[in-house]
Amino acid sequence: MAIAAGVVLAVVVGLVVIFGHGKGAPQVLPTSTAIDPYAPSLPISRLAMSESANLAGGKVTYLDGHIANQGNRIVTGITVQILFRAFTHEVTQNETQSLKIIRMRDPYIDVEPVSAAPLKPGDEQDFRLIFDAVSPDWDGAYPEIRIIHVDSK
Repeated sequence: MAIAAGVVLAVVVGLVVIFGHGKGAPQVLPTSTAIDPYAPSLPISRLAMSESANLAGGKVTYLDGHIANQGNRIVTGITVQILFRAFTHEVTQNETQSLKIIRMRDPYIDVEPVSAAPLKPGDEQDFRLIFDAVSPDWDGAYPEIRIIHVDSK
């Protein structure tokens, strides 16, 4: 019986190691990470959040917004840090993602990296960030979005 329990435990640990790293955990950077010097030229506005059920019975959270390039460079990539907070104002979830521009809305919302449609000076685009899970301690307020890296030419 002990051998069978050991075998089952080994299989479970093996599956967690194999499938737990398949998608890759979200990158977590310190909340003190500096914003990119070009970030003030990329104001974010019109935030809206929504949720939908996924096929696995969970829910996916979407954060949509609008970004404008008010600087003088062509932006080819944007990395953002998203900070979800608890009612105590402590960070309860800290994720880093590449900003994805909304490519089309019908028949469904489709996104693409900024590099597929670079933001020229004066350009504006809608974007979407996708979260497979949000901390249960999140207070429900809009998370803080920090632009921590900008690729440009």
